[in-house]
Amino acid sequence: MQLADDVVAKGNSHGAGRPGDPCVMVIFGASGDLTKRKLIPALYNLAKDNLLSKEFALVGIARNELTSEQFRDEIGKEIGEFATTTVDPDLWHWFSQRIYYHSGDFADAAAYQGLGELLAQIDKEHGTRGNYFYYLATAPSFFGPIITQLGKADLVKEEHGWRRVIIEKPFGHDYESAVALNKEIRQVLNEKQIYRIDHYLGKETVQNILVFRFANGIFEPIWNRRYIDHIQITVAETVGVEQRGGYYEKAGTLRDMVPNHIFQLISLTAMEPPVSFDADVVRDEQAKILKALSPMTDEEVLTRTVRGQYGEGMEGDNRVQGYRAEPYVAPESRTETFVAMKLFIDNWRWADVPFYLRTGKRLPQRATKIVIQFKRAPFVLFRKTAVDQLEPNRLILHLQPDEGISLSFSAKVPGPVVQIGDVDMNFNYTDYFNATPQTGYERLLYDCMLGDATLFQRSDMVETAWHVVAPILDVWEALPPRRFPNYAAGTWGPHEADELLAKDHRHWSNEQ
Repeated sequence: MQLADDVVAKGNSHGAGRPGDPCVMVIFGASGDLTKRKLIPALYNLAKDNLLSKEFALVGIARNELTSEQFRDEIGKEIGEFATTTVDPDLWHWFSQRIYYHSGDFADAAAYQGLGELLAQIDKEHGTRGNYFYYLATAPSFFGPIITQLGKADLVKEEHGWRRVIIEKPFGHDYESAVALNKEIRQVLNEKQIYRIDHYLGKETVQNILVFRFANGIFEPIWNRRYIDHIQITVAETVGVEQRGGYYEKAGTLRDMVPNHIFQLISLTAMEPPVSFDADVVRDEQAKILKALSPMTDEEVLTRTVRGQYGEGMEGDNRVQGYRAEPYVAPESRTETFVAMKLFIDNWRWADVPFYLRTGKRLPQRATKIVIQFKRAPFVLFRKTAVDQLEPNRLILHLQPDEGISLSFSAKVPGPVVQIGDVDMNFNYTDYFNATPQTGYERLLYDCMLGDATLFQRSDMVETAWHVVAPILDVWEALPPRRFPNYAAGTWGPHEADELLAKDHRHWSNEQ
């Protein structure tokens, strides 16, 4: 064990964080892309940063007939391609020796009996103390059945160690299904065992929203309707649906992105100061914001929402096909690949402040950002100068691809004439803190190992989010789009999205 201790200690610890609890992580759907592209690299990064317990092990479960040695070999060949940092051979050897594989059908009770026997064996070999967490990297249709089977096999009872379950999105496909899924899994698990994951909340800038707002005395006093004109949230992707056409045909962009990713960003941006960083205290404040997002009337859906579907267009110098020509997509598909809308938060802090959001595929930039636009200063002082107008100050929280914060403000251009120029102050995490690239899953997996559910959604938050979008889904289903596709790949969506802001005398922030 001394060699293992030395290898793990080679990592660059990021401060005072203690290693996660001794535990076994069990990945259902271990043969999928998520495991090799995100989960394994994230675990390796935790090991490198000395945040993974020396008493840790990993079990992958899928239908493929593989031995543990074969699974290790597969993962070992892929880690070099998907790791976010240089792979240390000694550390990887230590980590890989803790990887196991179990073949089985998710609906077969015998598979869970075999899993229980394997976990007991791993407990003895690695001293994981009966602590298990299960990651459901599967299609949503398996969430309920897997948890039910885990319950029948007594694999989630917390008699000897803790047991937790991480559930990937989407959590339900509408309000009714989300309520039903919550009811089904709570027959097996209590709420403290359920970790509904949203990988956007693993981004450094997302986590920094709370620190930025509540640790700096210059921002929180102006974080309200008196000083803020409006807020924009953009989640833009340059790629199309690629090989996910089958899933996308059932989900669409609204279901895929808005009730989870975007509403989480809204709640963190708009929430009141929590009295502590206790998980439920923070999530109580987030839930209040989601409950204050009043559902739209049918008329408001028609005037405050926009949907689009990309057609043929250009991605850089390459011509790309439209959504309807993608694999597994119906030739006359009515599924949206772009959504924009205007929302209001019905509380004292944010009354009458519009929150504009948009998200879509095949847009010109890959960018996720939150734009806080402040109200313009009075122009009266500059009436008899060369200044034509004053630009509003903008604070932009960049989430991806480059994580950071920028602030734009006005300054006098040097010279005898009063002229104003725009100035940008930019902070980039990589430049300032010499941060290494991450997958976005490190913090979330680490928090699960510690039992910290702050960045995971609670059942009431999930159900409230679906309740808000339910009227939009109903109206869109009743009134199919008249013109799809309605934006070319490589553009910023249908022109109605620009009109959504233009009629309020505003415009989208498209700067990188």
